[in-house]
Amino acid sequence: MARNKHPEETVNLILDAAFRLFIEKGYEHTSIQDIIGQLGGLSKGAIYHHFKSKEDILIAVTDRITASSNQMLAVIRDRQDLNGKEKLKTIFKESICRPVQNDIFTVAPAFYSNPKLLFSLMQDTIKNVAPDYIQPIIRQGIADGSIKTEYPEQLSELILLAANVWLNPMIFDSTVEESCRKFIVFDQMLKGFGLDLLDQEMLNRLQELTDIYQKNK
Repeated sequence: MARNKHPEETVNLILDAAFRLFIEKGYEHTSIQDIIGQLGGLSKGAIYHHFKSKEDILIAVTDRITASSNQMLAVIRDRQDLNGKEKLKTIFKESICRPVQNDIFTVAPAFYSNPKLLFSLMQDTIKNVAPDYIQPIIRQGIADGSIKTEYPEQLSELILLAANVWLNPMIFDSTVEESCRKFIVFDQMLKGFGLDLLDQEMLNRLQELTDIYQKNK
């Protein structure tokens, strides 16, 4: 591979190769050498010029997926045909049913042994996703009467942390049965706030994704 390519192109080639391997072999079973082997002669030094570790490559791959997710969230947030509560339900359904989730759960990073990656997920949830996407929807719901709370900021953070962290089988290495029980409790919690957002289709999908994770970890 030529060494004079633009840095952005080299980074994209590395991320494309890493993502393919993470899907095929799983994150834990993919080495830097495996990634190099997919890049037609790019040296290990060239990879480390852009990324400090395999974990940093995973974070960059995840950032790509997050960008796509945030675009989806923005579209739903800005819809004019739904009230606040309907937007939240649409976000839950779209998020869990997206085909890319199969790839994410196949990659199956061990969050519990990667604190840097887990902290990155939680930080993005609190600093970006909650204030930029969920909180505006909750405030709309307060205005249109479909959501009742005096604490939109805290409710948006609670919902996302419960959904993205506590309910995430990749973080707690949950079995299908454990994920099902957490889903039921999460549904009960949301209904306590007057938010009937979850349904059987979402539960079935969570069970499917958990099974994918358990088979590929």
